[in-house]
Amino acid sequence: MQYGICPISIVPVRAVTEEAGEMVTQLLYGEHFKVLESRKHWSKIRIAFDNHEGWVLNRQLDFITKEEYDTIEDTPKQYAADLISYIEQENSMLMPVLLGSAINQKKDILKFEGNLIASQQHKEHLIKTALLYLNAPELWGGKTPFGIDAPGLAQIVYKINGHHLLRSAEKQATQGTPLSFVEESEAGDLAFFDNSNGIINHVGIIMENNYIIHVNGVVRIDRLDHTGIFNNDLRNYTHTLRVIKKVI
Repeated sequence: MQYGICPISIVPVRAVTEEAGEMVTQLLYGEHFKVLESRKHWSKIRIAFDNHEGWVLNRQLDFITKEEYDTIEDTPKQYAADLISYIEQENSMLMPVLLGSAINQKKDILKFEGNLIASQQHKEHLIKTALLYLNAPELWGGKTPFGIDAPGLAQIVYKINGHHLLRSAEKQATQGTPLSFVEESEAGDLAFFDNSNGIINHVGIIMENNYIIHVNGVVRIDRLDHTGIFNNDLRNYTHTLRVIKKVI
């Protein structure tokens, strides 16, 4: 089996081996993975953090040894804590890296310019991180302040603060302990929403005073009650509440 790491700011992970194919998620700088299948121009990968799979262009990857992969697995993670930070590589060139990038997993970093989160943070820090993404545009498969989807927001906010979430809203809803009422929730808990077929397809991070931060066109803050998310701009409900989960 081959192994790899993301050497650039963002790499799209696609459902098929086409550059116009659906983006199912993204790799951020420093994320590592296993290679499940190799072709001339593409590799099918499984991301170490959440086991999400998809296809990436070989020219956007660095391949590493199993020993390097295992070392990364055993190394405490450090994540970029600013919207944009910079790293200086061995060629003395600066490269921008985005919020949530894994900084200590590549060996060619000479210098890092920015702030880091290097340990597991308390639950109340989740909202502070989530607010950094406020007004980020909605992008299916996105995980950055320049394009993100609802489960991507929940996952990356938890990840930066040292907590583990899976990639899709449906899978995230299998984690944690369910709560019976909105009133039982704390800031940082997750609210999940379903469609008319009963399929969980949306997630948001609960804030204090019955507000929620989630992705709907952009990352935004709306009201939350036992019915669901109430959009003050539209003056109606946009999402139907299914379950609230306490993950940490």
